[in-house]
Amino acid sequence: MPKMTGAALATWALEQIGVRFTFGIPGVHNTEIYDELAKSEKIQPLLVTHEQGASFMADGVSRMGGSIGTLLIVPAAGLTHAMSGIGEAFLDGIPMLVISGGTRRDTGRSFQLHQLDQLRLAQEITKKAWVVADHASIIPTIYEAYELAMAGTPGPVLVEIPVELQMFRGDVESLPTFTPTYVPPGPTHQQLTDVIKLLAEARHPGLYLGWGARDCSAQFVAIAEQLVAPVSTTMQGLSVFPANHRFHTGMGFGHSAVPAAEAAFKDCDCLLTVGARFGELATASYGLPVPAKLIHVDINKAVFNRNYPATLAIESDAATFMKALEKRLKDEAFTTGRSAVALANTIRDGKERSQQEWLEGSDASRVNPARVFAALRSRMKDDAVLVADDGNHTFLTAELFPVHQSRGYISPTDFNAMGYAVPASIGAKLSDPSRQVVAVVGDGGFLMTGMEMLTATTQQLGIVYVIFNDGELGQISQFQKTPLNRKTCTVLETVRFEGMAMATGAGYFSVTSDGQLDQALDAAFAIADEGRPVVVDVKIDYSRKTRFTQGVVKTNLSRFPLAEKVRFIARAAKRHVLG
Repeated sequence: MPKMTGAALATWALEQIGVRFTFGIPGVHNTEIYDELAKSEKIQPLLVTHEQGASFMADGVSRMGGSIGTLLIVPAAGLTHAMSGIGEAFLDGIPMLVISGGTRRDTGRSFQLHQLDQLRLAQEITKKAWVVADHASIIPTIYEAYELAMAGTPGPVLVEIPVELQMFRGDVESLPTFTPTYVPPGPTHQQLTDVIKLLAEARHPGLYLGWGARDCSAQFVAIAEQLVAPVSTTMQGLSVFPANHRFHTGMGFGHSAVPAAEAAFKDCDCLLTVGARFGELATASYGLPVPAKLIHVDINKAVFNRNYPATLAIESDAATFMKALEKRLKDEAFTTGRSAVALANTIRDGKERSQQEWLEGSDASRVNPARVFAALRSRMKDDAVLVADDGNHTFLTAELFPVHQSRGYISPTDFNAMGYAVPASIGAKLSDPSRQVVAVVGDGGFLMTGMEMLTATTQQLGIVYVIFNDGELGQISQFQKTPLNRKTCTVLETVRFEGMAMATGAGYFSVTSDGQLDQALDAAFAIADEGRPVVVDVKIDYSRKTRFTQGVVKTNLSRFPLAEKVRFIARAAKRHVLG
């Protein structure tokens, strides 16, 4: 073979693993790869305004499936800027490929521009990081990195390609195509037998599903119907089970969940959990009332028995497990005497009661969040995608917005980074332009990455950005106000978001009352349909707390030592009385 540059080899490898987009900013340490990508017929390199936005865009691409989100960044500053999104992907289990340039190793010089030990920097937020040694290693290393990113619990990986390898030609024996070798684990026959036995013995079984089960919706519907079992999800797993199914209850269960979930799971004596880790957010600060009989299925055995003991722990890919379980239940003609009508009525009544409570007692000077989500849902198709940022609105979304199809909801969870929604929605829209994409973001989160709308405008992406604008960092200001009667560094200065929309070429509408909502959203969706991003600036009413927020506060306060609990309550009472 003729000699090839490292930049050409890297581009070849990225094409073979199905990369469709790269996100980043060119610099002296990666410009050769950018030049090669400009020739590619399969990969589109995209310029962003900040590498943090690039990492969230890549995250959005990966969560939608079909292609791995990929960064192409300069070393040092590019990596540190992108670390929020890389960390989010790491804790949330999202595959991501980070391609970084590297400083020269052939000059013998020190104190080079951007010279930093990136492997040490990245080791806590990646599954693995590599520095490529020579031309022959570039393609195999990218293939190895990609497979590791996708295997088991997915996550980010980093490959650093020193700039001299990118620029200069080197010898390679061949250009191998990518052949995956990873085989996900599946359940044994005996494990399936044990699962069915536990479910058959249960009087009131329930299903609790996480993001790891995102590709099993059809199987969960069939099994929920066969078991006559209520279905709850984690926040990240909100799209795993269709919210318009009669057995869907919402996020979580117990006193931190909506009334439908609390009632349907009240007597749950056996819980089948698939693709969930029982993390802090998913369990409302570990307040989830998990029954003694727990069947826990996950691809990562390290999650078993960490926060809740499992009666039966099965290391398995979710899709493999669910297909096998569905077949066994069907083959064995599994039946139950439970009333599907009674369960469905309990859930329906709980949801209707909750919705009515949200619609009552609105502040006329602000917009009711329940009306916002109802208005959005009525304008969004079943396969539409809602992207939420981190903040008070995240829990409102989980409580008030019904998600109808898998991957129809994405948000930051365990890393919980603000600023996620604007760029992540760009990644989601790029992945599948045919699907409507709506982002719900707080004013604080929008200030972090809102200028990435410029990327949406440049790429003609019709995304509706709904800002929940309360003039504060709402979630934290509420936590401050209740016990402390103070709002320290959580009140924002007045920002004219219309100016940001104008600067980035986006449309803009302001909504200050419930009555303005329909007209503004109709106009906004019309603009989005033409391929242009649009901002809907909603003066939101945050006065009512979600069940999740109330439950978390109650759970955490109950664990305080008695003396500290008395001190906190007394301090809150004193401050609210005396100021």
